[in-house]
Amino acid sequence: MAKLTKKDFLKDTIKHIDLKKYNVVPMVEAFGSMAYASREVARASKIYNMMLSDKKCSVILCIAGSLVSAGLKKVVVDMIQNNMVDAIVSNGANIVDQDFFEALGYKHYIGTPYNADDNLLRDLHIDRIYDTYIDEDQLKECDETVHKICNSLEPRPYSSREFIWEMGKWLEKKGKGKDSIVYNAYKYGVPVFVPAFSDCSAGFGFVAHQTEHPEAHVSIDSAKDFLELTKIKIKAKETGLMMFSGGVPKNFAQDTVVAAEILGADAPMHKYAVQITVADVRDGALSGSTLKEASSWGKVSTALEQMVYGECTTLIPLIIGYGYHKGAWKKRKAANYVKFLQDEDAKVAALKAKKAKK
Repeated sequence: MAKLTKKDFLKDTIKHIDLKKYNVVPMVEAFGSMAYASREVARASKIYNMMLSDKKCSVILCIAGSLVSAGLKKVVVDMIQNNMVDAIVSNGANIVDQDFFEALGYKHYIGTPYNADDNLLRDLHIDRIYDTYIDEDQLKECDETVHKICNSLEPRPYSSREFIWEMGKWLEKKGKGKDSIVYNAYKYGVPVFVPAFSDCSAGFGFVAHQTEHPEAHVSIDSAKDFLELTKIKIKAKETGLMMFSGGVPKNFAQDTVVAAEILGADAPMHKYAVQITVADVRDGALSGSTLKEASSWGKVSTALEQMVYGECTTLIPLIIGYGYHKGAWKKRKAANYVKFLQDEDAKVAALKAKKAKK
């Protein structure tokens, strides 16, 4: 029997679904007269459309899990390009290991969770995400690219939002990744926050950079992330959360209401909230905690919230597709919170310079 090679496994690529091709509105509205998860999907879709229709509402998208590798990259890009989201909070894997990875020209491949010989995959330098394969040698190139970007920047602490903006700038300079989340967020002024930035491929790049430059290096200031997103909440006032899975991004975005209170600002609870999750509520973990529970913490209003229990790759195209085909986004005004935060940084720098002269 012929020995299997890497090429035998990395053959069929994951294709990203294009929600613009499928008008799901009639089906989703029909779900509203059904029961169980279908009715949850219908209500969640309508709440997301309310966010887009509310001219005072800023939409914050939270992403966890492994969704870009699963074929949902274009959904997020379409949201950015069509002004259906104003800020993004994500785990590191979706933004760096998967989106930026693909922006460099690499792919994710269709695999199998069944009968997979993970020891053989390890020997071939193939990483598995359930039924998806990644070439680990290419992933190391992603690590090294982050390393190079670190080396090119002024040594100082950056928010993850600032560093991801630099990644988008790098892609533009290299003429790469025009279909990526990182590039389009850079182009359209949508800030992307990754609160646990080192917990992904970027972490390896930072380790290499800081080892080479122990005294003066680039680092990530997660507290600045929190402050920046809180400033967005304060400026926006009314906000809606669209949450793909749970984890750190979910709580990070919810906590801005409490942080705003600490700053003495008037920031109401998130007016709208939708979460798609398969997490169980009974173990007390954050990913499965209900949005009603979040209300007890003063984070989310219970008037327009919906938990949807189901798997993201199935439900996201329906819920976001409904919002796209209803068309309320056409009347939205772009918030461009990247420019707002850059202006805020400029004010702080000017104040520091003024104090230094005294």
